[in-house]
Amino acid sequence: MRYIDPHAHMVSRTTDDYRAMALAGCAAVTEPAFWAGWDRSTVDGFTDYFRQLTEFEPRRAADDRIDHYTWLCLNPKEGHDRALAREVLALIPDFLDRPTVLGVGEIGLNKNTRHELATFEDHVALALEHRQLILIHTPHLEDKLKGTRLILDALRGAGADPARVWIDHAEEHTLGLIRDAGYWAGITLYPTTKASPARAADMIEVFGAERLMVSSACDWGIAAPMGVPTLALELRRRGHPESLIRRMVFENPCAFFGQCPKFRTPWSD
Repeated sequence: MRYIDPHAHMVSRTTDDYRAMALAGCAAVTEPAFWAGWDRSTVDGFTDYFRQLTEFEPRRAADDRIDHYTWLCLNPKEGHDRALAREVLALIPDFLDRPTVLGVGEIGLNKNTRHELATFEDHVALALEHRQLILIHTPHLEDKLKGTRLILDALRGAGADPARVWIDHAEEHTLGLIRDAGYWAGITLYPTTKASPARAADMIEVFGAERLMVSSACDWGIAAPMGVPTLALELRRRGHPESLIRRMVFENPCAFFGQCPKFRTPWSD
C-alpha cells in the first residue's frame, strides 16, 4: 500500500532511510523546519537550511521516487530568541513561492514561555498574510495540555481557518480538544515521548479517522522512519478494513495538503 509520511525530518536521516521507506510504499514526505541540535545565532544559518530543504532534499528523495515537500519557520525550540525570530520571519517570504513549500511550520511551543508564544503568534500572522497552510508542534510530556490550550487560544484570536491548520503530536488528552475546535490533528509514531503504533491504533479506534493524520516525525534521535507502515500493519492485524488504513496513511494527508495548489497526489498517473 502506498503511504505518505506527513512529518519527517529527512535532513537528519540517511539515504538508506529513503530507500527503505520507498520499498515499503512511501510515495511522499513533507518535512517541517526543525532544530539543528543547537540554537542557531544568525539568520545566515537559516538561509542555508531553507535552501537545503527546498533544493537538495527534493533531489535526494527523487532518487527513490519519493516526492519531497517542506514547511518553513523558526522552530519552537528557538522561539525564545525574539531578535532572531524577527530576522527569520523576514526571510521566510523569499522562499514561500518555491515549488515544494506547503506552508509555515512546524511552529508552536516548547516550554510554553511568553517569548515562544509571541514568536508563534508572529508566525501565524505571517502564514495568514501569505495564505499558507500551518503545521503546529505541541510541547511534549507534562507541558502538552497547557501548551495545546495556549495554541488554540492564540489561533482563535488570530482568526485562523481551522481547516487549514494541522496541530501535531496529539495524545489522548489533547486530541479531542483539537478536533472539537475544528482543526486537523496528528499522531506521532515515535519510540520515546510520543506514541507507539499500538497506542496510535487505540486512539484511532476511540476518536475515529476524521481530520487525523499519522507520521513518524523521524529526526536526529532514536526515531522510526518506518512508523507509518508499521501502524498500517498494526491496524491490519486488528482486523480493520483496508479502506480505513488507506484513509489514515494516504487519503487524509492528500486531503489536507491538497489545499495547497503545489501539492500533487503522488503516483496518480
